[in-house]
Amino acid sequence: MPDVQGARDARVVEVPRFAPRWLELREYADAAARSRELLDPLRIRLANLPRRNNGLVVHDLGCGTGSMGRWLAPRLDGSQHWVLHDRDPYLLHFAAVGAPRAAADGSRVTAGTQRGDIGRLTPDALDGASLVTASALLDVLTRDEVDVLATACAGAGCPVLLTLSVAGRVDLSPADPLDAPIADAFNAHQRRGGLLGPDAITAACEAFDRQGATVRVHPSPWRLDAGHAELTAEWLRGWVAAAVEQRPELAADAEEFLRRRLAQCAAGELRVVVHHSDILALPRPAGGTSAGRTPAGGAS
Repeated sequence: MPDVQGARDARVVEVPRFAPRWLELREYADAAARSRELLDPLRIRLANLPRRNNGLVVHDLGCGTGSMGRWLAPRLDGSQHWVLHDRDPYLLHFAAVGAPRAAADGSRVTAGTQRGDIGRLTPDALDGASLVTASALLDVLTRDEVDVLATACAGAGCPVLLTLSVAGRVDLSPADPLDAPIADAFNAHQRRGGLLGPDAITAACEAFDRQGATVRVHPSPWRLDAGHAELTAEWLRGWVAAAVEQRPELAADAEEFLRRRLAQCAAGELRVVVHHSDILALPRPAGGTSAGRTPAGGAS
């Protein structure tokens, strides 16, 4: 299944891929994978922002059912108001209902929703933002849309935390001869129609560099084992289906491959690492200069 948190663009999105059940399945793995190493520099920058009566204003782009807020809001101090953005009103309903209510220090957290297309984001939409964040968003954008996003965030002058962008690498154990052909076909499928897919991290780093931000990248892999059997099985079905859609000649072999892998998954024998990366972009301080890109623990 394409690694996507929320419904964005009608050219790409197929509603079943963003069913709340899929997002519910992946939320635990997402939470375990996101880079905690990027939180300290983010907290430091947020602590140095001018104090506002209403606390932090956080814009969550492509929020899906709101898992990013449930993960991040309780890890930040101070009162917060989250603006939840998505194209899909159905997902926005779930995000609003499930929004966190308290920050790390017990301060109040509130949330509102805003329906719209992230690919057409304008700086005005982020006016007054303290932080812009998103999860599993970058890889379903085009290069132009990432440039628009970086420009809008630069206009807001606030930190940006973008998590769980696919890195184009999957490790399965035990190994299978079809692992590489399926992975290659899946990566090609992710790039269809000009989408960035596994190239999103590089494109985003370049876009934020051009805006004068300091960019840190840190790996955030899913590590799936017997305790994630349902998620692993659902991910496998979507991964193989996308590969076959891209390369129909794989269909016969892929059917048997999927049967083998699902049997291993059910028996608790399969281990999967799905590589992602997180990005933290810190805007140039007023009157300062860009410090460029800083790998934090190694980009993937």
